[in-house]
Amino acid sequence: MPTLNDPAPPSTTADREIETLAEFDRTVGDGGSLTGHRVQAVDLTARSQALLTTDVQGAIFLGCPMEPEAAARVRARGALVFPPVPGLPFDPYRGHVYAPDELFAGLATDDGYEATPDARAYDWFQRTKADGDVFASMLRAVHDDSVSDALDELLTGARVVGVMGGHAMARGTDAYAGAAHLGRTLARSGFTVATGGGPGAMEAANLGAYAAPFDDTMLAEALRLLAKSPSFTPSVTQWARAAFEVRTRWPDGGSSVGIPTWFYGHEPPNPFASHLAKYFANATREDGLLARSNAGVIFLPGAAGTVQEIFDNATPNYYESRGEPTPMVLVGRTHWTEELPAWPLLRSLARGRSIESRIALVDSVEEAGEALKRIAGSSAGQD
Repeated sequence: MPTLNDPAPPSTTADREIETLAEFDRTVGDGGSLTGHRVQAVDLTARSQALLTTDVQGAIFLGCPMEPEAAARVRARGALVFPPVPGLPFDPYRGHVYAPDELFAGLATDDGYEATPDARAYDWFQRTKADGDVFASMLRAVHDDSVSDALDELLTGARVVGVMGGHAMARGTDAYAGAAHLGRTLARSGFTVATGGGPGAMEAANLGAYAAPFDDTMLAEALRLLAKSPSFTPSVTQWARAAFEVRTRWPDGGSSVGIPTWFYGHEPPNPFASHLAKYFANATREDGLLARSNAGVIFLPGAAGTVQEIFDNATPNYYESRGEPTPMVLVGRTHWTEELPAWPLLRSLARGRSIESRIALVDSVEEAGEALKRIAGSSAGQD
């Protein structure tokens, strides 16, 4: 099975999506046709001759730079051309999810985080949302749909475990270290770790997955280095630079997925998720994260957002609207029974239904991975 670090497989005739220049060249080579294809965010300025000599009837070009004459001729011969939108800090037609280096480009400059595409995209979102600009709303919707398509392609065949938890969990704490060890355990067990892509517990789980290929001392040393910048407040720049210091010292870490949102733009994405599917619409992001956690979800102690995620996940498990219920493991007995008593309600909701055998409450992160595997094993035996 390919890993998330492998390049995406070439597009097939069935899906007819072209997302790289290499795929374009393979398709038009030896008299090939672009009829019915969708060409997405591919720079075709150096492919004018191919565009003028290839059948493009019914093709759709989404955000593909072209020479003006080629674009006019392509339209005249029956293709739809949606040109790039100038001045945007993001590509609404993108064919792939983000990488940390892409969202944090410019972090090393004097302006720090404020110079990055991530910060500029949030600023654009705030301005256009306030204006009620319908064109901007359309661009956000196209972007988010493109990201969802890319995320589905990325996760094909993967066993995905979601790890949910609060953004306020600080580096340097035992809770943060525990979440990191959980992420490492899951990754070493062959799961793809998926989080909300932000700071706190989310970052810790992605860090653990990043650390999975290295020996155990690497994670201990990384935790020590990160503790010098415990939170993204007051300085996102220092927080993010500390993470990139770890990535530079230990390059080529393990893969995982983060699914953050510009809706909570004051929370930056974390640099330890190798793939970042960042959305403008939080509802699309929340549902997409849980729906793609096909091997279960582990809920670390958190506040309102984590409580919401528990029951957002419980609802399709209760109704079996996505098929057989998937495992749900809540970590922190005191937290989930006394401080925020979500567990009694979840247990009562599950009583007498298939979901009842797919939920568990454990005391510590050390127990969470085993509980997940135990539930999955018993579920397989029942199916």
